[in-house]
Amino acid sequence: MPPAAGYRPSLAILELGDGFYDVVAPAKFPRHVRRFRNQRWAARVGLESLDDAEWERHFAAFESLPANLPERLALRYHGHQFRSYNPHLGDGRGFLHAQLFDAEDGRLLDLGTKGSGQTPYSRGGDGRLTLKGGVREVLATEMLEALGVYTSKSFSLFETGEALERGDEPSPTRSSVLVRLSHSHVRFGSFQRHAAARDAERIDRLLAYATTHLVPENGPSADGFLRAVVRRSARLAASWIVAGFVHGVLNTDNMNVTGESFDYGPYRFLPTFDPELTAAYFDETGLYRFGRQPAIVAWNLERLAETLALVAPVEGLRAALEGYESQFQELLTAQLLARLGLAPRNADDDGELLRTAFSFLHERTVGYDRFSFDWYGGDASRAMSGSAAKGYAGPSFEAFRRRIADYAAVAPERLALPYYRQAGPCSLLIDEIETIWSAIDERDDWAPFEAKLEAIAELRSANPELVARGRQS
Repeated sequence: MPPAAGYRPSLAILELGDGFYDVVAPAKFPRHVRRFRNQRWAARVGLESLDDAEWERHFAAFESLPANLPERLALRYHGHQFRSYNPHLGDGRGFLHAQLFDAEDGRLLDLGTKGSGQTPYSRGGDGRLTLKGGVREVLATEMLEALGVYTSKSFSLFETGEALERGDEPSPTRSSVLVRLSHSHVRFGSFQRHAAARDAERIDRLLAYATTHLVPENGPSADGFLRAVVRRSARLAASWIVAGFVHGVLNTDNMNVTGESFDYGPYRFLPTFDPELTAAYFDETGLYRFGRQPAIVAWNLERLAETLALVAPVEGLRAALEGYESQFQELLTAQLLARLGLAPRNADDDGELLRTAFSFLHERTVGYDRFSFDWYGGDASRAMSGSAAKGYAGPSFEAFRRRIADYAAVAPERLALPYYRQAGPCSLLIDEIETIWSAIDERDDWAPFEAKLEAIAELRSANPELVARGRQS
């Protein structure tokens, strides 16, 4: 059957022309077993009417969508990886499959792959994705969306029937191919590639594409573009902190100019507030630990500014960067209020609430998710009668309690929802993910995975204002 009426394809990426991508062929897999289909977001892009066979053809065999890209495109980029410049990057196990518009807000979106086979940038890798990696990414994107983070969406996951050898997990292991829906795949590293070649013409071309289709709010100038990316990136960093999320690999090739979080490898969610928590076992110095993420985003923005210096005056770019810290603090406060379901008061009071909340959380007496769950709506009587009540004590807690008493709930009636009447919050800690994976790996039992997705959906429906913040570009 044809796509629904909301399907609006695009060929915008072809405007860039030569030098930005390579045509590649998708791998042919021995099996296609669908494990996840995001029907909510399929409806946002007019693909909800595809039947099972059509879904498989388009998102496992990668047949072109109607009137969409005729060929698969592996995108070119460079990047700083752990602050060392790497000129040998690019889409090594994925490609751009299609472009289409969000039927609700008109954004241009990309459908890209992960685990779809080798490309010119595979660098000796097999171009595949483990099933565990696919499951972890589905869980990450669903949870982050529910916590108000502007994130890519896991659109489709198929198990593909291959046995993969991996040094960092028991092998052989099962394989998968993921399709993610993203607000573009233009990375900071996309600009870095052309800056390394001193190719001002291609930087101008990429800038025009980005300001036309992705980041239009400040017009076509390089400094206006950078100001917009700074604002979007500050929002992203703030939302990670409030969500208690550690991305793990914040290289410049893993940052998108739209301010969208994506590409989830060794991520973690905080059990308790811990600025030192490091997600990646290979991050031996803790460069990308939880508490450093805002500073890393700032450093990466400086690298983007350097690329734009080939086509714009440095003074305007420096001025654009200077707004990052103040915007991060402003957005951090707003994000925390949204997660707690509280109406803002004024800048001074809101900033003090933020300070006292994080001062208390620093003591790690209660879980990070537990804190937001217990104090949603500022309901002290509810928090102090719960199972974690004994952790709410001491001078730092009393300072927080005095502050939150002045705040009104955005929607106090939500405290009657089943989510807020249950014993504790929905979380996605590493031991929970491992338990979900063990059931799949050992017994092919997908019930814990489905149950977690249902729990996340309930969380998502319990705080729509927070979720809406994650949809703001």
